[in-house]
Amino acid sequence: MKWEYKTIKLKTAVRLGGLLDEAELDRLMNDLGDEGWELAAAFDTNQQAGTTKDAVIIFKRVKQ
Repeated sequence: MKWEYKTIKLKTAVRLGGLLDEAELDRLMNDLGDEGWELAAAFDTNQQAGTTKDAVIIFKRVKQ
C-alpha cells in the first residue's frame, strides 16, 4: 500500500495567546475527510512565553 500526505499550517490569533478558529478547523478537517484524508499528526510551533504561532496538521490517504 502506498500513501500520500498533505500538510496544512494554520496561523493562530497571536494577540489572543495563540488560539485557533475552531469552526475553521472543523470545516477544514470535515472537507478533507470527505476527500478521503485521515488525520495522521498535529502539533504546534512555539512562538514565545508558551504561545503558539502555528498549528501544523498532517493528513494521509491511500495513494490512487
